[in-house]
Amino acid sequence: MNRVVELHAAIARVAAWKEQGRQVVFTNGCFDLLHPGHIHALEGARSCGDVLVVAINDDASVRRLKGPERPWIPLVERARMVAALRVVDLLVPFADDTPLATIIALRPDVLVKGEDYAGRTVIGSKEVRSWGGRVQLLPLLEGYSTSDLIARIRAGGETGPGAANDV
Repeated sequence: MNRVVELHAAIARVAAWKEQGRQVVFTNGCFDLLHPGHIHALEGARSCGDVLVVAINDDASVRRLKGPERPWIPLVERARMVAALRVVDLLVPFADDTPLATIIALRPDVLVKGEDYAGRTVIGSKEVRSWGGRVQLLPLLEGYSTSDLIARIRAGGETGPGAANDV
């Protein structure tokens, strides 16, 4: 079963999971230059329920949000990498600047974002709470962000906290 689907297919799959009594978790992001911080966030999100739906910004949306040089990795490749992670049950691309329409269409039980959203309004939080869902902010993995990673690559330096260590 393909894990990368358009919104109409995601709506059907989420409805089936809910009929089975499964708790649907939703998170979103650009996932440009997939790194350990992304993995940490997705694993944390998956632990908040039974199935994890990830919405991913399309290329035009990433450019509007992050600038003309982004994304570094095209949508089809970003989607393939994120969907390949065992913690991700479903991945749905979206073209808007925010995932609000996708959240409303899917009606997840849990909306997850990183703790960097503390003190800010999480897009979709009002809607998720209105149908009895909850919003969960999770700790970030220190030392990893795509912007920092790009800056280190451009500077020719190491690319993460463990970069100098042999695996």
